[in-house]
Amino acid sequence: MNVRRSAAALAASAVLCAGAAPAALAAPSPSPAPVVPSGLFGKGDPTYDGVWRQSFALLAQRTVGEQPAAQAVDWLVGQQCADGGFASFRADASKACDAKTVLDTNATAVAVQALAALGGHDAAVKKGVDWLKSVQNEDGGWAYVPGSPSEGSSTSVVISALAVAGEKPAGVKSKAGKSAYDGLLSFQLGCSAEPAADRGAFGYQPADGKLAANADATAAATLAALGKGAVVAPAGTDTPAAALACPATAGDPTAAARGAAGNLAEALKKDGHLTAVTPGADQPTPDTGNTADAVIALAAAGHKQSAAGALEWLKANSAEWSKGNPAALGTLILTAHATGTDPKAFGSTDLVAALNATGPSPRSATPMAQASEDADKKKDDEGSGNGNLWWIIGAGAAAGMGIGILLSGRRKKNQI
Repeated sequence: MNVRRSAAALAASAVLCAGAAPAALAAPSPSPAPVVPSGLFGKGDPTYDGVWRQSFALLAQRTVGEQPAAQAVDWLVGQQCADGGFASFRADASKACDAKTVLDTNATAVAVQALAALGGHDAAVKKGVDWLKSVQNEDGGWAYVPGSPSEGSSTSVVISALAVAGEKPAGVKSKAGKSAYDGLLSFQLGCSAEPAADRGAFGYQPADGKLAANADATAAATLAALGKGAVVAPAGTDTPAAALACPATAGDPTAAARGAAGNLAEALKKDGHLTAVTPGADQPTPDTGNTADAVIALAAAGHKQSAAGALEWLKANSAEWSKGNPAALGTLILTAHATGTDPKAFGSTDLVAALNATGPSPRSATPMAQASEDADKKKDDEGSGNGNLWWIIGAGAAAGMGIGILLSGRRKKNQI
């Protein structure tokens, strides 16, 4: 749910621009990267992931009981257009959105989740939900950029946002009468899929009429089919993950989620993490972002043991990947939350301190967390006479199905 999003959005932008103004693309004029606003998390160029990374940072802070800084929340709220949609990033939010503003279903969906979790933003949440409903495709699904064909990852992220906002996805229907779940389940590889290892997985978008398994879409679809968002409460019980039940139950989101979770669990068995082929690499490399997503999805489905190995791998291998990356750090905090793990002792990393170091300091903790912090501080003062500070400072190949691969890499969270 992260920085991989940057490459995906860049690819989408390039394709959109190529269709609209090829002459301009032939001789581009270099422009400086936007100045990072003071209220925004992260130091990198926010053009393609500003709203995404801000939303995950705020979700993570809220989940661990902190009250995000007012300027951080205000920045996100200010990014919303009058019609309710969000672009990936607007450098000058004082200017009204117009026909040239490229609105983004993924940015809108994750912003809806963040604002709903923060509370006190009902009007903004409703506007975001209404806009998402307004750009639903006839097949019941959603595209990254409205007006494009539906794809599995974006459909999943939007459904999760609708569920978090209190909507019933089965009742959100297109003008053609297709529900959000109709759109989602059309991307699942069923009992006839070959190889058999792909059964239960979800795909991004068909290529030449064939749907290929995609880990990002599968993890996101698991949450969506269960009616859950990015914040998953630890399960009280544990059940073993299982392969897609065949013959599959048509139109059953819960059965689809079980099959998707079973596919993820099986994929994690080989190396303890997911892999991906990156441009220029001879061999697949660890896919840290989608591994974190898979752990959250398995936790949501109640499969603790199936996620345990990947969770340990993340603790040992995610520090460098997430360093200074608010979306990645936020995702790992949500991973810790979903599995009942302490985010302040995630391997060798205090994820909370590392995230807070990338943006505005939170205003305060919740009363319970604050009381604990005060007690710890008093104990430190009595023992040494000194307080202490706890901060830890902490694309161009897209064309045709190529953009599908990049976009499925996800809007995309945290993989670069």
